[in-house]
Amino acid sequence: MTHQVHAFEPPERFVAGTVGPPGERTFFLQARGGGRLVSVALEKVQVSLLAEKLEELLTEAQRRFGVDLPELAPVIGDNEPLDTPVDEEFRVGTLGLAFDVDTATVVIEAIAAGEVEPEVELGDEDDDEDDVDDEEPDEDLDRLRVRLTPQATRQFIERARRVVNAGRPPCPLCGQPLDPAGHLCPRHNGYHR
Repeated sequence: MTHQVHAFEPPERFVAGTVGPPGERTFFLQARGGGRLVSVALEKVQVSLLAEKLEELLTEAQRRFGVDLPELAPVIGDNEPLDTPVDEEFRVGTLGLAFDVDTATVVIEAIAAGEVEPEVELGDEDDDEDDVDDEEPDEDLDRLRVRLTPQATRQFIERARRVVNAGRPPCPLCGQPLDPAGHLCPRHNGYHR
């Protein structure tokens, strides 16, 4: 089976966004460019970690390579909804980040979640040590690869943080999301809060 690499180097637009009401939102990364539109689904925690790790990557690039970083802009950037149609190409399993020193750009790669097939071994076969899986994601999986300038990366980080924080507010005691009807807080031994 062939895999696709959706490369946007650079995209016209690359954003994190959601579809659905708070509590039922589906998170997406969406890239647009060259007449193409690619949307990939992922978890809220992945969007949050991506923003955090991109910030760390920019800081490290500045420290190690002297990259000029844009200041945090007080003006809200791209706040438009996701482009339609939002057709999920794949669900993200792994996110990869890199900084290309030659072009002073950030490379983000979203790799599809792989199908894990359980392996059943019968008998004593201790001589199969060559079949140990590497830490590298499978090369046969679909990918979304985006190359961003530090300025575009900073704008992506700010929007991703806004999208993550736009959901249900957290409970001040346990940190779990509060539903409009309340929730069963473990810190209150299951009583409604």
